[in-house]
Amino acid sequence: MDKVIRIGTRESQLALWQARQVNDLLTAQGYRTELVPIKSEGDIDLVTPLYEIGVQGIFTKSLDIALLNGRIDVAVHSFKDVPTQLPQSIVTAAILERGPVKDLLVYKTNTDFLDQPDYIANIATSSVRRKAQWLRKFPKHQLHNLRGNVNTRLQKLAAENWDGAIFAAAGLERINVRPATSIELDWMLPAPAQGAVVAVCREDDAYCLQACAPFNHAPTALSTQIEREFLRTLMGGCTTPISAYAYIQNDTVFFEGEICNLDGTSFYSASRQSAAGNAAGLGKDAAEEILAKGGAEIVAQIRNAK
Repeated sequence: MDKVIRIGTRESQLALWQARQVNDLLTAQGYRTELVPIKSEGDIDLVTPLYEIGVQGIFTKSLDIALLNGRIDVAVHSFKDVPTQLPQSIVTAAILERGPVKDLLVYKTNTDFLDQPDYIANIATSSVRRKAQWLRKFPKHQLHNLRGNVNTRLQKLAAENWDGAIFAAAGLERINVRPATSIELDWMLPAPAQGAVVAVCREDDAYCLQACAPFNHAPTALSTQIEREFLRTLMGGCTTPISAYAYIQNDTVFFEGEICNLDGTSFYSASRQSAAGNAAGLGKDAAEEILAKGGAEIVAQIRNAK
């Protein structure tokens, strides 16, 4: 184990937390490691809404290039940021055990406005999925774009005259910045693979593949595979309001997925359950049902809007 495994990561506090998890799992096995921070396009441009940038994999591209160029040996990503089609010559090395999956509302003063039908609340998020689901439930509310890393977004929420902002629970809890003024949005279906961390490496790097294999978490790998298969079949990315969640209980996989139009006025959903050993194709099957029910029209509308 003389070779130093160079672990590429974005520079945000959350990305570094994720990379350190992989670092610790490798060093626990006796491997020598080094963290290599790399800027991503998504971190540099904090103004343009994600759907206008229109690049799937914007937070993973810079790390993938560094990996293919041999600057790093392993790249660590939030799995929900990873395109369903990995770049050629890059493969999944390990999917870590999943953390919190839900979304949170961080509110300014209180949540009374959620029960006031005539109040026009101002809510911030950069996610088209969260916007669409929020507008479906609260069609009168005003949605505002909010970009940047977790800390930047919390600071902006404090500075702006907004009632609240939506975050992934995992992002806030992992770096211990979840405010007391936050509630879990049980009704909001998460992004495919939300709460999961993935390590990828070069396809021909047998050393790193072998090093990462022991900490691949099989239940998380299966759940996220189903969710991402659902996403891929609907041909969605960061710019599409697609939600999916699969979990395993008593060796049974439970799955729920949906697609919304951008303002939440139209949506299609599907649910499935299956024995864990027989779950292949579950996400694809649910997506095909949605496309047949009318989801294909939403996909076409969103593509035309772009």
